[in-house]
Amino acid sequence: MKIDRRKFLKTGAVAGGGLLLNQLPTSRVFSNTASANELPIVVSTWEPNLKSNARAMELLNGGNSSLDAIEQGIRVTEADPNDTSVGYGGLPDADGIVTLDASVMDWNGNAGSVAFLQNIMHPISVARLVMEKTNHVMLAGEGARKFALENGFKEENLLTDRAREAWLKWKEQKEKTENHDTIGMLSIDKFRNMSGGVSTSGMGFKLHGRVGDSPIIGAAMFVDNQVGGAVSTGNGEYVMRTLGSFLIVEKMRDEYSPQKACELAVERIYKSSKNLTDVNVCYIGLSKSGEVGAYSLRKGFTYCVTTPEYNRAFKSDYLIK
Repeated sequence: MKIDRRKFLKTGAVAGGGLLLNQLPTSRVFSNTASANELPIVVSTWEPNLKSNARAMELLNGGNSSLDAIEQGIRVTEADPNDTSVGYGGLPDADGIVTLDASVMDWNGNAGSVAFLQNIMHPISVARLVMEKTNHVMLAGEGARKFALENGFKEENLLTDRAREAWLKWKEQKEKTENHDTIGMLSIDKFRNMSGGVSTSGMGFKLHGRVGDSPIIGAAMFVDNQVGGAVSTGNGEYVMRTLGSFLIVEKMRDEYSPQKACELAVERIYKSSKNLTDVNVCYIGLSKSGEVGAYSLRKGFTYCVTTPEYNRAFKSDYLIK
């Protein structure tokens, strides 16, 4: 059984946050989708997240920081019950429990994350509070839930009827699923400061207790305000083993373009892994100047680029053809 966690939206004439959500172009765009004169900018994984980008750009146009834009943009996806890969409505684990991972990083190198968080709608906001209110980077499980409750969050049932039905069907058939579609987002604000964030419910029907790459700083997301940032989506185990986002930023430090850096990170996985059947890993890189790159192991990855002038989704190039 294959569960499609991302039925792509038809965005031709849909408006969001004052921006037109333009239709996915027929030709692929591999780099240079944005330039320095188009700041502020927001990029994110997967076409349905155009709505999250629109919200983030609304914040940026209002003079808010890139960190504010990241948090509020990702919260849109976290609250969407029709998105089965993030937050409310996310597919549960093998025990029927929705567990969430998230992380944030700002332009000063501060970072916060939560892992194995249950019954809290917005893990991205809890991750930000971990960064801002504690001396730690990560809180997990019951400790993360307790911290959230102590800081004003409410417990909520995140298992929707749709997700529960999918879990019951999986229990009966016990077939493989394809569902690794994290939201990762990067933003540069009017002050030329960059932040990044990631949020996910992880693999559908994963082993109870499994934590993916999303809360691991340097794996699913990394930001260096002097260089740029990167985010990932896909099979997190492969991203963790290679610290892909950190690798991309370091290659950009070595004057690789974001596109070439993303390609190198995907090639690193391809060369170092023996069995990549049914595996996909996808990256977006954003330089400090506003240049965008994207690349994936396999076909099908889309990403969003938003400036004050447009909000569009693009198809990524890929390695295995």
